[in-house]
Amino acid sequence: MNFIDGEILYIDKPLGWTSFDAVKRVRGALLRRMKIKKLKVGHAGTLDPLATGVMIVCTGKATKRIDALQAGVKEYIATMALGATTPSFDLETEIDATYPTGHITRELVEATLSKFLGRIEQVPPKYSACKVDGKRAYNMARKGQDVDLKPKILVIDSIELLEYSPESITVKVVCGKGTYIRALARDIGQALGSGAHLTALRRTRVGDAAIEDCLSVEQTAELIRTVDIEMPDQQNV
Repeated sequence: MNFIDGEILYIDKPLGWTSFDAVKRVRGALLRRMKIKKLKVGHAGTLDPLATGVMIVCTGKATKRIDALQAGVKEYIATMALGATTPSFDLETEIDATYPTGHITRELVEATLSKFLGRIEQVPPKYSACKVDGKRAYNMARKGQDVDLKPKILVIDSIELLEYSPESITVKVVCGKGTYIRALARDIGQALGSGAHLTALRRTRVGDAAIEDCLSVEQTAELIRTVDIEMPDQQNV
């Protein structure tokens, strides 16, 4: 493998890790193995720490392909708790309001989900990496500052109800670039009249990269330690 000319790795990001954590682990393993001081390593599409699943990591000259790779269609399995909301729309923050769920039926859920198909407007979460006046929204939100984020147009290709109860649903979402599943949970909860927040999220596909193709972080580090690598020879890394 030639990590300077560029390789693309598919990693199953673990729960609790940031995307940067995973990239840092891969870069560190490569620098140690290749005995070099620097190497371009990047990822195509950020995953929140509370999400797991497919993360594409590019090295060397393959980092030039990041924009094209992260533009690929994405697939997620998302579990949403109904009847309660949180400021971050997931488990990062505490519940701030509760609502009745007695009116919720499978039929209501399925009819509501169908409203989110196709081109929709979505306001990103204030606990996100979006920038407002040059500042990250999540930094502003955590300081209690007002965050004014504009709605964006995005595409939901399909949304399928996998599991249902009046208190929780699990859905499979196939969507385009820029979709925040946490914000989708917020909007579904509002449409159901019950509130909702994300309790689990797994990305199962990015473009041609499926979860079945991914290695764990530990397996990736082991691959780097053992695979035949074309070592640098005064190359610009």
